[in-house]
Amino acid sequence: MTGDSVERLGRADLHLHTWASDGTASVVEVLEHVEATGFLDIVAITDHERIDAAVAGRAIALDRGMRAAVVVGEEITTRGGHLLGLFLERRVPPWKSLRWSIEAVHDQGGIAIPSHPFAPVHICAQGWALRSLLSSDDPAVHPDAIETFNPTALGRWGHRASVRFAREHGLAEVGNSDAHINIAIASAWSTFPGRTTDDLRAAIASGATRAHGEFHGSFGQLGVYRRQVAKYARDIAADTSGRIRRNGTGRDLGYPGGSDRPPRFRAG
Repeated sequence: MTGDSVERLGRADLHLHTWASDGTASVVEVLEHVEATGFLDIVAITDHERIDAAVAGRAIALDRGMRAAVVVGEEITTRGGHLLGLFLERRVPPWKSLRWSIEAVHDQGGIAIPSHPFAPVHICAQGWALRSLLSSDDPAVHPDAIETFNPTALGRWGHRASVRFAREHGLAEVGNSDAHINIAIASAWSTFPGRTTDDLRAAIASGATRAHGEFHGSFGQLGVYRRQVAKYARDIAADTSGRIRRNGTGRDLGYPGGSDRPPRFRAG
């Protein structure tokens, strides 16, 4: 990783998970890791089916004056595969069609990017579905970019097809780590002219982003699965304890107030 210079491109990792879904680090731990490395200018917290941790992360980063901007995102499970919704203010409900979900992201001014597409599993968008959306006369259902580099096994499988599809259809290419563990953050990233979130949005709209990264080895991914299993065990224990004691607590979602039921971010 190179040091900063006036001329360098901005760097963004727009696909990160925390304790709020299936990540293995709290929101605070993710932000402190990003701050300590100093590599990224923008990160998006994209937990599955929720935005509360991302909203808390954005507030924490601003309050602490952290270097990297935090984008509020969500990895949305659609009937046509996983979809990254970025720059959100409202949660997008899961299990709708891919078309409906993209339109819902756009309705709130967000950016919609199919995550790890083209692998032959149900959580990955397929080419026929994306071509159908792009052929629509309604621009509200067009994806804004394609995640062409995702270092996981799913991303490796669909990498060549996603690059080819993005270039054939003039879509921006983005690289994201899909990190579920802190050491994986920025294992893939996007570069773009400028440094700010406005610059990033403009680069996606004009197709000026570029994807970078290195694929994970199988051993490293098995280590993540072990950590996830341990996290799920702690979550079950915390939820069970909260119900038995009736003390208004549950599993920790990774931000101040995230153990409360209902969870409510406590600023400061």
